[in-house]
Amino acid sequence: MYEKIKAQAKETIEEILSQCSLKPGDVFVVGCSSSTVKGEGYGQASSMDIASAIFESIYPELQKRGIILAAQCCEHLNRAIITSSQAAKAQGLEIVNVLPQPKAGGSFATLTYENLEDPVAVEHIKADAGMDIGGVLIGMHLREVAVPLNLKNNSIGLARVTAARTRPKFIGGDRAHYNEDLK
Repeated sequence: MYEKIKAQAKETIEEILSQCSLKPGDVFVVGCSSSTVKGEGYGQASSMDIASAIFESIYPELQKRGIILAAQCCEHLNRAIITSSQAAKAQGLEIVNVLPQPKAGGSFATLTYENLEDPVAVEHIKADAGMDIGGVLIGMHLREVAVPLNLKNNSIGLARVTAARTRPKFIGGDRAHYNEDLK
C-alpha cells in the first residue's frame, strides 16, 4: 500500500505542477488527511506511514523547483500552517507556538515539521497553489482568486484529491485590457 500511495502522490503532484506556472519562492499548500487515504473518517486512523509516503513524493518535487511547502494542520490546531521560518519571515507572517502531533495537527503536518529545516507554525498563509487530499478544505490558505484544476490523477489511496492554482484578480470593466500571461 505504501508504494502505491507514494506512486499516486508523485503522479498527482507532477500533474498539478504541470498545470501551474509556479516560480521559485511561490508557496504550495497541502492539506492531507491520512485517515481518509486509508478509507477511514477524519482523525480516526492517523498514519505517519501514509503521511511519509505522501511527503516523500511531494516535497522533493517542490524542492527541486524552489517552491515552498506549507502543510495545513487539522482542525484541532485551527488549520494552522507548518512551513519554514525563512518562508514565514519572507512573507511577514507571525509565528505561533504549537507543535503538531498526529492526533492534534495531523500526521502530514507533523511529518512536515519533523523534516523541514527550521520549521515554524503560522496561523495564515496565502499560497499560490495547493492540493487537498481527503477534503480538508485548503481554500482559506489560497490567494484570491483560486482556479480549480481538472486532475486525471484525482485520488491517493481512498482519498479524493482536489487542487487549485491562483491568479491575480481581473479589475476594471469593458475597456480594461489584461496581461494574458497572468491568467
